[in-house]
Amino acid sequence: MNASPSTSAHAPSVFARLRRVWPYFSHDKVSWLVLILCTLLVAACEPVLPALMKALLDHGFATDAFNPWLVPLALILLFGLRGLAGYIADLTLVKITSNGVFHLRSDLFKHMLDARLTLFNDRSASALTNTIVYEITSGTRQLIPTLMSASRDVLTIVALLSYLLYVNWQLTLIVGLLFPAIAWVVRTVSKRLYKLTRASLGATEALAYVVEENVLAHRDVRLHGAQASQQQRFEKLGRALLRLQFKSRVASSAMTPLTQMLAAIALSLVISIALMQSVRGEATIGSFVSFITAMLMLLTPMKHLSGVANSLTNGLAALERAIRLVDETPLEAGGEHRPPSPEHRARGEIRFEQVSVTYPDAQRPAVDSLDLSIAPGETVALVGASGSGKTTLVNLLPRFIETNQGRILLDGTPLPEWNLQALRAQYAFVSQHVVLINDSVSANVAFGDRHADEARVLRSLQAANLGELVETLPQGIHTQVGHNATQFSGGQRQRLAIARALYKDAPILILDEATSALDTESERAVQEALVRLMAQRTTIVIAHRLSTVQHADRIIAMDNGRIAETGTHTELLARNGLYARLYRLGLHDTPGPEQQS
Repeated sequence: MNASPSTSAHAPSVFARLRRVWPYFSHDKVSWLVLILCTLLVAACEPVLPALMKALLDHGFATDAFNPWLVPLALILLFGLRGLAGYIADLTLVKITSNGVFHLRSDLFKHMLDARLTLFNDRSASALTNTIVYEITSGTRQLIPTLMSASRDVLTIVALLSYLLYVNWQLTLIVGLLFPAIAWVVRTVSKRLYKLTRASLGATEALAYVVEENVLAHRDVRLHGAQASQQQRFEKLGRALLRLQFKSRVASSAMTPLTQMLAAIALSLVISIALMQSVRGEATIGSFVSFITAMLMLLTPMKHLSGVANSLTNGLAALERAIRLVDETPLEAGGEHRPPSPEHRARGEIRFEQVSVTYPDAQRPAVDSLDLSIAPGETVALVGASGSGKTTLVNLLPRFIETNQGRILLDGTPLPEWNLQALRAQYAFVSQHVVLINDSVSANVAFGDRHADEARVLRSLQAANLGELVETLPQGIHTQVGHNATQFSGGQRQRLAIARALYKDAPILILDEATSALDTESERAVQEALVRLMAQRTTIVIAHRLSTVQHADRIIAMDNGRIAETGTHTELLARNGLYARLYRLGLHDTPGPEQQS
C-alpha cells in the first residue's frame, strides 16, 4: 500500500495549492458572480447597524424632529436584505461545491481507468476508494465554504474598518495593531496543522487498509485464529491516528484564546483612549457607542478568520491527495498503430524476442531471455510449475506488465507502437480469477459494449453452457448478478467469464485456467464451444489439466522463466522430460469435488 505522505516536505503556499484546485470549481461563472455579489451585499450591510446606533443616540433623543420609526424600519429592511442575500449565497455555494465535486471525482475516476497499472501496486483498493469517494467530498465541504466564509469575513472587516476610520481614525489605528499579531498566530498554527493533517490522512489510509485486508481474508483470519493479532494491529494504528488527531485539535484550539486575548488588549486601549477623548469633548456619545459597537462586531469575523486555518488545511490536504493522484500517476502510453483490416482485427502472429521480466525486489527473473513465435491460428499450451512464468508471459501481451528487456511483436509490430485500445481489442482473456460487475447478466457478458446485442449475448451464454441457467433467472439476461455474482456458483461464474470471451470474439484467446472451476460435464460442453471458437484464432492456454492441453498444436513446458521443452502431447511424453514429470505428478487428474460447481 502507499506510504503516508512525508510531513517533512516543504509545504507549498496556500495560494499555489488553491490555484491547482480552482479549475474544478470554476465551470459555472454565473453562479460565482451571483455568489460574489451576494457576499459583497452581506458585508456592506454590517456597518449600517453601528451607523444607525450613532444616528439614534446623537439625534433621536436630542430632537423632536427625528422620526422614531425610522431606525426600527431601517433595521427590518437591513436584516431582511442581509438574510435574503445570505440565503441566495448559501444556495449558490451548494451548487458550486456539488458541481466541483462532480468534476473532480469524474476526472479522478477517468484518470484511474487510464493510469499505468503500477498505480494499483502502489495504492490499495481502500486507499483509492477513500480518496475518490470520501476525501474529495469531505475536503470540498470544508474548503469551499471556508473560503467563502473567510472572504465574507474579510469583506466585513474591510467595511467595518472603513466605517471606523470615518468615525475615529485615531482609535482605528489601535485596532489595526491587531492584524499583524493575528496574522503571525494564524501562520504559525497553520504550518503545524498542515503537517499534522497530512500525517492524519496517511494514518487513516493505513487503518482502512487493515480493514480491507481483514474483509478479504475473513475466512483465513478465522481458520488460523488470528482475530486477536489483527485486533491488536488495528488498535495500534487506531491509537496512532488518535494521537495525531489530538495534536491537531490542540493546535487549532489554541488559536481562538490567543486571538481573543489580543482583541481584549486592543479593546481595553480603545475604551481608555475613547474616554479621554470624550472628556476633552472630541467625541459624542453616539460616535463612541457606534465605534465600540462596530469594533465588537469586528471580533466575530476576526474570530472566524482565526479558526479558518484548521478547516482550510484539512480541506486542502484532502483535495491535494486526490490531485496528486492525477499529477503523479502517468497515463498508459501507446502508439498509433491499428490493424489495417476493415474490422481492425489482427492476424494473430505473436513473437517474443529475448524477453525478460523481473519484478521489483525479486531474486530472479519471472521470464528470462525468452524467444517464442506463435503462428496465426495456432493453439499453444503453456505448462509448468507455479512460478515458472506462464501467467507473466500472457500478461505481457495486453501490456498489463512491461518487459525489462527484449520486445514483443504482434503481426510484426512492437507492442509499444500499437494504440492501446486497438491492442487490447485483439484479446479475449479468461482467467481463473473471475471478476464480475454488479450489473445485469447481459452487461457482464457484453462488458464494454454500451449497445449490447441481446441475441449475441444469448448465443454466447448458450455456447458457455448457461442457457438453462438463464431460463431460470427471474428477469433472464437482465437479472442483476449482485456483488461479484456471489449468488452464482463458482462454475457458473467461470462460465459467465467464458461467455464474455465468446461475445467479444477477439482474434486472440488467452485462457488462464479457464475451466478450473467446472465439473466434468460442464467442462466437456464448454470445451466443445471453445474448440469451435478457437478455429482460425490464435489461442494461448495455461492449464494444469490434460483435457485442456492435449489437443494443442504445441505444448511449451516452462521452468524458472525459460522454455524447457516444446512439442505435442505425444512427443513430450515420449521424451520423458519436464512435461512427462508434470503429467505423472497429476497434470492428467480430473477435478476433485472442491473444484466442481
